[in-house]
Amino acid sequence: MRGIRGLVAAAAVLAAAVAAATEAQPAPAGPVEALYRLDLLPRLRDGVSVGAVTSFDRTGGNDDGFNGTYSFVRREAGGLVIADLQGPGVVTRIWTPTPSEDPVEFYFDGERRPRLTLPMRALFDGSYAPFLAPLAVRGAGGFTSYAPIAYRHSLKIVVRSQRVEFYQVNFARLPGGARVASGADAAAAGAARAWLGAAAGSDLSAVAAGAGAPVERHGFAGRLEPGGRLTLFEAQRGGRIVGLRLGPAATLAGGGRDLRLRVFYDGASEAAIDVPAGDLFGYAWGQPAMRGVIAGTDGDTDYLYLPMPFDRAVRIELVSERTGAAVEVAGEAMFAPVPLRADEGRLYALWRRENPTEAGRPYTFLDVAGRGQLVGVILQAQGPEPGAVPEFFEGDDETWIEGQSAVHGTGSEDFFNGGWYDVPGRWDGRVSLPLSGSLGFQRHLARTGGYRFMIADAYPYRASLRQTIEHGPEGNRIATDYASIALFYSAETPRIDLAAPPLPRRAVADPERVVFTPGWTTPIHAFSWSNATLAKEDVQVDGRQIRHLSLDAQGREVFGPHYVSFLCEMPAAGRYRVRIQAISGPDQGIVQLFRDEVARGAAADLYSPARHLTRELELGELDLERGDNRVMVKLVGQNPASSGAGLDIYRLIFERVG
Repeated sequence: MRGIRGLVAAAAVLAAAVAAATEAQPAPAGPVEALYRLDLLPRLRDGVSVGAVTSFDRTGGNDDGFNGTYSFVRREAGGLVIADLQGPGVVTRIWTPTPSEDPVEFYFDGERRPRLTLPMRALFDGSYAPFLAPLAVRGAGGFTSYAPIAYRHSLKIVVRSQRVEFYQVNFARLPGGARVASGADAAAAGAARAWLGAAAGSDLSAVAAGAGAPVERHGFAGRLEPGGRLTLFEAQRGGRIVGLRLGPAATLAGGGRDLRLRVFYDGASEAAIDVPAGDLFGYAWGQPAMRGVIAGTDGDTDYLYLPMPFDRAVRIELVSERTGAAVEVAGEAMFAPVPLRADEGRLYALWRRENPTEAGRPYTFLDVAGRGQLVGVILQAQGPEPGAVPEFFEGDDETWIEGQSAVHGTGSEDFFNGGWYDVPGRWDGRVSLPLSGSLGFQRHLARTGGYRFMIADAYPYRASLRQTIEHGPEGNRIATDYASIALFYSAETPRIDLAAPPLPRRAVADPERVVFTPGWTTPIHAFSWSNATLAKEDVQVDGRQIRHLSLDAQGREVFGPHYVSFLCEMPAAGRYRVRIQAISGPDQGIVQLFRDEVARGAAADLYSPARHLTRELELGELDLERGDNRVMVKLVGQNPASSGAGLDIYRLIFERVG
């Protein structure tokens, strides 16, 4: 309740007196600067088309940069041309997970000498203008620059190297009469820096409204009954929502996805936004996960700062499909009295889920006709095999605009500005950058996901847009559970069903088995204090390559039997049956599950004359909490025939039994 009172207090004061709506118009902006201003995001980009040059495998395979086969447009003496663009236009995004120290050269308008030369890594590390933070960012395994590089007639980008790996260069073609000065656009860069470097959770309502536009702050607080609905904000005059804060965030949490946020414009009977409330703020499998600049969760408050213009009326409501007790919610809506302009679209959101995805077809984020632009995507992805290599996330994104392939990416985490899933320090957990990030990576649950808000690199369309992502490295063969939100502006009401599907089709589905693979990245809480070593090994066993964790124990441990204790993150509290799969052999010991110094099941003898992968051996049952749990196994002895008391663990398997 303390969080609710704080939100109510913060929402109690209105901003300065409201000026006439018609007087508050966005300040003029050049054609490049207009792409970088948050307040101009609803403005439909007529005459602008987009594309990308990337290293994707042209054969449909998965060699999207590993061997450099497709990582250039053509070879030139001493280097590789990675983009050759015709203007007027602007490079809006450059991404790679494999930056090098090789020089990158930018040739503008057919010039014989490069006007700009710098090491490739300097595009992203903030050491070289105009590639400075917050336009240059790195994290989650990816390196990304949003620095605007404009060109009047042409731009050629050359890497002075014989090999380039993964990369993507996004660009916008401007109308033929657009006046741009070739080189870095200082006005556009300044427009982005004015808000992009704000701390996550900062109030961006004034930025979303635009200079000169007054912002009203309307607080709300109420009780939402089971099966009921609560109006958060309503207006019967034209304007735009320029910010929404809602809490407590814990109230929106839970795997049921049973609280829906709905937005209605201009008296429409159908909602333009009708999505699980938590998912709109970047929750992952029911828990807060995103802390971007535009949207996310800060402490116990969710926030969203995408401008939502409308012509004459708006209503924002929260709908409960829960059973049980009512919930208390509070927050504020920021309103600017600047009605929908003729050249703007309204904001829409589409929540979709395929569980499982369709074999042979990529997953579709959005397939829409009309005139508009895609500005954001949030994806929760869950594969079929917990503990296995998550190959379902190897798939490429592809965006078709006006029926033509405009952007073809190089991998799922690449689309979200990341790289190298399951590699420590890269895409191996929750990472939030200003416009993109990882919602998490849990190999033991086969879960990952990402978000990306697209400002300068938004995808405008005049007739149609279809955006997809593959589930699997080739052929879309891996059946997955994908749930997503696509955020887009549209000049007209989209002819697609925007309503959230029925509750049973929305609920998070926890895997039946939770599988930890200690040979990869399972956290270790502790192991024997003395006379023991841990190592990760990759060996051939029974014709298979098995990566495992090896505990080599010699003699006595200080406090008794040798042991290893793991931190095992569970998706839900309950009683779990615990099994182990290990490599048996002539030097292996006897293993047993312990908690509180009490054995919790029968011991398993891992001795065998030759090395083999065991079946799943039952160790006992444990009561576990949601989140991290310490799970300890001990070496309690050895077979008389064994030459040692080793423990080579391949997998720890948990199945919920109560």
